[in-house]
Amino acid sequence: MIGNLHRSILPHTRAGVVSIPRAAPALTTQLSRSRYSSALHRPQLQRLSTEWIPSGGIAAARDEDAHEKLIRAGFLRQSHAGIFHMLPLGRRVQDKIEAALDRHMQQLGASRVALSSVTSKGLWEKSGRYSLLGSELFNFQDRRGTGYMLSPTHEEEITSLVANSVKSYKELPLRLYQITRKYRDELRPRHGLLRTREFTMKDMYTFDATAESALRTYADVGDAYTSFFNSLGLPFIKVTASSGAMGGDLSHEYHLVTAVGEDTVHTCSVCDYAVNAEVTDAGTGGAGTGDGNDPGADALTTEHSCPKCTTGQLSTKKALEVGHTFHLGTRYSDALGARIATQSGTTVPMQMGCHGIGVSRLIGAIAEHMADSKGLMWPRLIAPYEVAVLHAADIGSEAAVLCNEITTSRPDEPVDVVLDDRKASIPWKLKDADLVGYPVVVVMGRAMKDSGTCEVQCRLLGVSEQVLLKDVATTVAALLHRL
Repeated sequence: MIGNLHRSILPHTRAGVVSIPRAAPALTTQLSRSRYSSALHRPQLQRLSTEWIPSGGIAAARDEDAHEKLIRAGFLRQSHAGIFHMLPLGRRVQDKIEAALDRHMQQLGASRVALSSVTSKGLWEKSGRYSLLGSELFNFQDRRGTGYMLSPTHEEEITSLVANSVKSYKELPLRLYQITRKYRDELRPRHGLLRTREFTMKDMYTFDATAESALRTYADVGDAYTSFFNSLGLPFIKVTASSGAMGGDLSHEYHLVTAVGEDTVHTCSVCDYAVNAEVTDAGTGGAGTGDGNDPGADALTTEHSCPKCTTGQLSTKKALEVGHTFHLGTRYSDALGARIATQSGTTVPMQMGCHGIGVSRLIGAIAEHMADSKGLMWPRLIAPYEVAVLHAADIGSEAAVLCNEITTSRPDEPVDVVLDDRKASIPWKLKDADLVGYPVVVVMGRAMKDSGTCEVQCRLLGVSEQVLLKDVATTVAALLHRL
């Protein structure tokens, strides 16, 4: 699946957009509060002194963007043009995103696989995509001259795999997904993780016996994507799009509304109508309502009233694509012989769908959207640690006890706490904590010695208060509950 993630290698065409409906509260709450910390939380105390965080020695740029903050804070390093090494803090964010995606995929009954990054040039020639996309593929040959590629997407490989394994309608529906590295020979890599030559993507492939069943699957995946994006608590928009060279007759994109977005959308102040400005500028109309029936999207501007409800005023937003879903129909199953026996004894090609979320791109997009002048900020769900406890040199034992109290303050939902026990001053640790972007920071400094209080900070909520030591765990839990 390629879509337009990282500026897709597919033609850049659009249709309209619609706002993502809020997911059912019970499902969203259940999934978002089943925190990554419960899966990866270690019973021993987590200490920054044992974590490799190469954050020193890089001066802040005058107009530092979020990508530069990610590098300065020690989340990642660039190895080559458009290629990055993910360091421990970055891995924690990525692992948490993957854990959240795993939970949503499990709710769909999907099985996780890991396909090889090496794919067959021959399969791409059979599907017809090699001639369309070959210039942006990493090609190589083995010693026998057989052509291979570093895979930017796995439609051909997964179709070939399933074609050789699934033969009857009784074995469907089938939902498979993976979270792996993908490759594209991007001509001009830029904007850090937003447009790269190597990237991590969650791609899902679905197989159904009938078109009706495939459309139900498509809707289920859309609901899961909506629930996942809503669990991050950020402004996302669902965009009805053209399938382009991917094929099929139905697709949607998922965009984060952010000032650094590459796309522009018009949204209504009253109803859920939204449309991509590229579609309206081209005067081609679109599917801004999300059902394929745009009431009139041609050449819209903010001076127009909403063409759907007629009462709302249009406003303009910048947006960045981070996900894409496609109903493929028989585009690949026909070409690659993925057929099943039906109940009546005939054989038909399987109905397919492919669905992707750009994991590494999402990290860059969220960093760009949430960062402020002090540093990065993260949604609680994916922050490298939920709480950082900073302490002066002579109160380390009390800080360790407090970390344990915070961690276990909610037995049903362990808190992911880290102790900053590095040999550095409190002001330096505070500045570093702001740069990294922990949701909640607890400072055990001079006030702890003088009056038995700690400073509890939550930059995202604008909170900074002195709290008695005995009340810190409760205060932190209350702040986390608000995030």
